[in-house]
Amino acid sequence: MSDLLVEMGTHRGARKLVKSLGLPIPMPEKLRRSTHALEERPLHDRAVVVQAQGELTEAIAQTLGAAGANPYVEGDMGPFQVHGEAWGRLPKDIDEAPKKVHALVLDATGISAPTELRALYDFFHGRIRSLDRCGRLIVLARPHQRMLNVQRAAAQRALEGFVKAAGREVGRNGSTANLIIVQEGAEDRLEGVLRFALSDRSAYVSGQPLRVSKTVRLAKELPVTRSLAGKTALVTGAARGIGAAIARALAREGAHVLLLDRPADSAPLAKIADEVGGTPVLVDVTSPDAVDVITAAAEAHGGLDVVIHNAGVTRDKTLGRMKPELWDMTIGINLAAVADLCENLPLNSGGRIVLLSSIAGISGNLGQTNYSCSKAGVIGLAEALGLKLARRGIAVNAIAPGFIETRLTKAIPVATREVARRLCNLAQGGLPADIAEVATFLSSPQGGALCGQVIRVCGGNYVGA
Repeated sequence: MSDLLVEMGTHRGARKLVKSLGLPIPMPEKLRRSTHALEERPLHDRAVVVQAQGELTEAIAQTLGAAGANPYVEGDMGPFQVHGEAWGRLPKDIDEAPKKVHALVLDATGISAPTELRALYDFFHGRIRSLDRCGRLIVLARPHQRMLNVQRAAAQRALEGFVKAAGREVGRNGSTANLIIVQEGAEDRLEGVLRFALSDRSAYVSGQPLRVSKTVRLAKELPVTRSLAGKTALVTGAARGIGAAIARALAREGAHVLLLDRPADSAPLAKIADEVGGTPVLVDVTSPDAVDVITAAAEAHGGLDVVIHNAGVTRDKTLGRMKPELWDMTIGINLAAVADLCENLPLNSGGRIVLLSSIAGISGNLGQTNYSCSKAGVIGLAEALGLKLARRGIAVNAIAPGFIETRLTKAIPVATREVARRLCNLAQGGLPADIAEVATFLSSPQGGALCGQVIRVCGGNYVGA
């Protein structure tokens, strides 16, 4: 979908006009996104500057080496030497870093008092302008909630505020900033999350805390490529838009996809199913026989390993003008049907469930009491199911999209649409592919490092941040 300001930003004269009107100027080129299957070395030959003086040095060194990055290190060089030799990526001193780098990574797990937060300034102040277009700023931390040392708890919690604000600054060149919080004992689960956060697949994820935990049991050896080979995945609302994009992404990683949508959408659904080599499933998610229909389709392919609940509706009216059927329809499709399917569909051990929520479920929207209510309920469902199913090795997470360019947002009045596009760090709307990449990561074996979380895919949206 065309974005007028992004197109105008490619012309110097037009950029001056946009600036004179007081409008935010998106970067003149589109965000750098991945369009192919997972690769073994997503950071091949990219320069990553690392401050390695915390507790996660070993895990960072292993990740960067395996992902093909060229590390420039301040601090403990030892682990980077070991893993660099193994992967042919020997580290260099931080002073040898090129003028433009792909990523800045700070291990802040050792910060134990507010006075030590000066380390953030010392590391980023002189280097933040070296971040290349569509770069990555990553800070690593520990969960603060159960820390007995209140000084350390305050300092570790402060890191989230820093990252959110830094994301506002680096977004001007298409870059993102995220915080990865690693539970003690979960260090061996960092690699998959850090690879994702540093890669082009996280293009529209910014200002987010990603919490790596031991909640879900994981296998010792996790595949890096073709991570869903041999798996069966269900995607609801798959006939078009975000659902179709998710189906394509899952199929690229080797999954056999069951694409579900209403019988009325049989033609577009069949087209997408044929494209990805999947199986169309024609049933309304609110139908009394939905569980039976889906179960029969899944059993023909060895049962379900991944379930992605994407189907949803909006029926907007202010509460005083809303008819009861609009309320009932929105809650029924967006929440009640999702809860019913989650509790009744058979899911193989080690499976993954991804629920599509919305930033409206976090912040609320005018004229969307029904929609915001339903999407907040989806978040509660992810949190509760995450605890309930973790013992079976099943990870449950939610995605909260921001402004995503779809046929639904195309119908929004142009002035409203332009404002909505700009209300984020990256000053532009996201694409269905951005949701698909996050959903695919959460569906993968590595995605089990996260559980019961809500990941906002909103470009660092200012609303409800």
